[in-house]
Amino acid sequence: MSEQRNATLPSAAAPLWAPVEESYADEELARGLVAGDEACLEAAYRRWSTLVHTLAWRSLGDLREAEDVTQQVFLGVWRGRGGFRPERGAFGGWIIGITRRKIADALTARTRRTDLLAAAGSSLPLTDPSVRQAESVLDRVLVRQELAKLPSAQQKVLKLTFYADLTQAQIAECTGWPLGTVKSHARRGLHLLHRRLRDEAFG
Repeated sequence: MSEQRNATLPSAAAPLWAPVEESYADEELARGLVAGDEACLEAAYRRWSTLVHTLAWRSLGDLREAEDVTQQVFLGVWRGRGGFRPERGAFGGWIIGITRRKIADALTARTRRTDLLAAAGSSLPLTDPSVRQAESVLDRVLVRQELAKLPSAQQKVLKLTFYADLTQAQIAECTGWPLGTVKSHARRGLHLLHRRLRDEAFG
């Protein structure tokens, strides 16, 4: 499996009775994985994916998000296999550690979406709930229009944050920008978006 492409994994919703590779001990799986053996990745997936998916579902309460997290965990296992150190703990524990980080990333992405919507919503005058419901589509269109007016770098960071659910570290990785630059663009972009929406609302 090349470092330049994603690992191909079975669906996280695969039947629970799917055969599990019992011929490998955890230590053997870990050694094979670190050596780049794709069969060991597949065996690790079959052995731990149900547990990973269950932990994600319990934390997120959303099956689709839980499936996404499960896929991200095992992509993280493959890409980060060189960082596994048996002296620091068991292989299964290492996978669970990755799972917790990916769940935290998913919760952070959910919070970012909520915060951006709240920032947009707080800029608009309060009205009767029935009127607000009728205007919700218009509000979303307004946000998209104002987002499109931001400087290209700020616009790119906010779109990757809001629509692609990427963390700032992931945005830095995919754009090649320093993390501090990404944070600065996000902060300035949100400030400018909030100000423009407020001006638009209050004329």
